[in-house]
Order: sequence, then C-alpha cells, then structure tokens
Amino acid sequence: MKRIVITGQGTINALGRNVPETLEAMREGRCGISDLEFQDVERLSIRIGAQVKGYEPEETFNRQQIALYDRFTQFTLIAAREAISQSGLTFSGELATRSGVVLGTSGGGMNTLDENYRSVYEDGKNRVHPFVVPKLMNNAAASHVSMEWNLKGPSFTVATACASSNHAMGQAMQMIRSGMADVMITGGSEAMLCFGGIKAWEGLRVMSKDACRPFSANRNGMVQGEGAAVFVFEEFEHARARGAEILAEVVGFAMTSDAADIVMPSKQGASRAIAGAMKDARMNPEDVAYINAHGTGTAANDKTECSAVADAFGHHADELMISSTKSMHGHLIGGTGAVELLACIMALREGVIAPTIGYEEPDPECALDVVPNVARDVKVDAVLSNAFAFGGLNAVLALRAT
Repeated sequence: MKRIVITGQGTINALGRNVPETLEAMREGRCGISDLEFQDVERLSIRIGAQVKGYEPEETFNRQQIALYDRFTQFTLIAAREAISQSGLTFSGELATRSGVVLGTSGGGMNTLDENYRSVYEDGKNRVHPFVVPKLMNNAAASHVSMEWNLKGPSFTVATACASSNHAMGQAMQMIRSGMADVMITGGSEAMLCFGGIKAWEGLRVMSKDACRPFSANRNGMVQGEGAAVFVFEEFEHARARGAEILAEVVGFAMTSDAADIVMPSKQGASRAIAGAMKDARMNPEDVAYINAHGTGTAANDKTECSAVADAFGHHADELMISSTKSMHGHLIGGTGAVELLACIMALREGVIAPTIGYEEPDPECALDVVPNVARDVKVDAVLSNAFAFGGLNAVLALRAT
C-alpha cells in the first residue's frame, strides 16, 4: 500500500487566522470563546461561542465572489490557500487529473439559509438571490476549491455531523493509498454561528452558557465554534521526489457505527474505532503517546470517551495524554476534526501537547491524564485524533512523526 504524508496545512478559526497564530494560541492555552456578535443574539439563551471576530470578507474576496461564497466556503478557501501555498504544488497536466478534494461539513451554508429564511418569512420578500442554492449546498466549498486550484480528480463532501472532517480525511487517505489519486486536498469547515444555527442547538440542551470544560467534574455542556482547517495529503514517493517538506505521516484510519442511538454515544462503537485505527496503522497501544479527544464538555461524551479509551488501551491508558482543544476553539461540528488535527501535527513536530483548558475539578469517570490547563513539552512519535458524531458515527485517524 502507498504511504500518505501531509505537506501543507492551513486554517482560520477563533484562535487565529492562520496556522502559526493558531498553534501559538494552543501552546499558550488561550481561549477563543467569547460573547457572540450577530443579529438577534439577544433572543438566544446561549450567547457564547468561538467566533472568528473582526473577519471582513471584503478584505479577501470581491463582490461577485461574496455573492457566491457562504461564510463556510470563504473559510475553506482561506485555509486551502495557506495549505496549498505551503505544499508548493501547482496543479496542471496529469497531476491535476490525479488530485482531488474531500471536505467535511455538517451544516454547509447555514448563514445563507438563515439570511434567506429571515428575508422571506420576517421581511416578507418573495424573491431570493439566484445563487442561494449553489451558495448553501454542502458541496459548495469542495467545488470552489477544485475550481480555484484546477483539481480534476475525485472531489466530494462528507456530512456526518461532528465526524465529518475525520471521515473526509480518512477517505482522502484511502484514495491515495489505493492509487486513485496522488494528492488530495482535505479537511473541513463550518460556519453555524448564526441565529438559526444556535437556536437549533439550544433545543438539544447540551450547550453551556459560560464555558467549555471537557473532562472537568463541573462541565455543563459544549460550546460551538466556527472556522476551517485544510491539509494537503500526498503520496509519500511523490512528495519525496519533489523534495517537499513533510509535516507528518497519516498511517491509520477506522470508522464504525454504534447502531444504537441517534444522540447518546456508545463506548463499544468508539472503542472499536480507536482499536481499528491502531490496527490499520500497525500500532500497538504502547506506541501511542497522545490522543486529541473528541472531548465536547458534555457529561455523556466525556465519560463515554474516557471509558472507550480505557477499553481500547487497557493498562497503557494510564500512560496516555489525552486533551480536548475544543476547550479553546469550540466545537466546529463538521469542521472540528480538521482543526484538531493541527494540534496532533504540533505534538509530532514540536513536541508540544495542547492542553485541556477550563479544567477545574477531577471527575472519577474521566480519570485519565487530560493535560489540564497548561501545555506540555513531550516528544511523541504517534498520535490519534478522535471524532464521535451524533447518529453514532465514529472516525479515528492515526498519525506518526517522520
């Protein structure tokens, strides 16, 4: 089987407008969660989120592009630009036909939906913009990335709620591994911080009104975030032949279904995904030093995830470091696994383990080393990234240092 390496990464999120800013914030344990700013926020009971503050689309895109790009697409294109620039790749000729895009998102063009429902039902207008459908469709971001960079290979979008990005990156990996493509642009994006987006999540009663405190005994719910992270996955020999800088190697992937409940997580399903990723990567439990947890800050997720990790790792679970960066950048739903992969790469390249901030009280049901509040300098060679979604869909990636 072919090997897969990462040769570019890009992001925009509440912690930073690019990768260096984001990693600096993670190293410092900085919180990107603050008061939300958008129309009618005062009508919500949840008024906090990890919002990309001060973002002005006009600084990056022209008027025609803004008419066609929802916020989630804009974020994707910004992150893709950084990642592809770092990779040094130009897509033309045969490489263009052997390169594609697989991205994850859950809500797609939620801001476009919100604005147009408001226009029709609140303002009483009978017309909407002719580009509403191509602007809000979930595959919009993937399509625009393929068009902007001339990517003519397999391109599509994965929508599996909170596991969307990990599923997308896993599919990208498998396409290169199988020989279907040489390069895949992959990751995920979400921009759900609008009135309708928050109002829908309020109904689930899983949202915190004050902070995201994963694994802490006094945790009281998740906090939404927004943004994107995009990576260049490349076949190893292709990257080596052109002298590319290799950030990390993607060595394993597994996905499972709980087949149990639409919202409650299952230890067995999560554990099988974790064990499956290690098996695919030909890793033993003792090879893994760090897990970037799904770690939403809800009572159900955190204790179930810790139990699944303990089940998959056995005695080695006590030696693991496991942290949730959602405590800093919020839960980006379909884009969350992509932003969290940045922390995994930082661990492998820089030996810095991003912390779980907001941790206040130990929870006997989360009795693992959750790297509380302060980043840790530890050299690691192998890591996992967990994503467990509503609908019982689980996706875990395994990475190694190069």
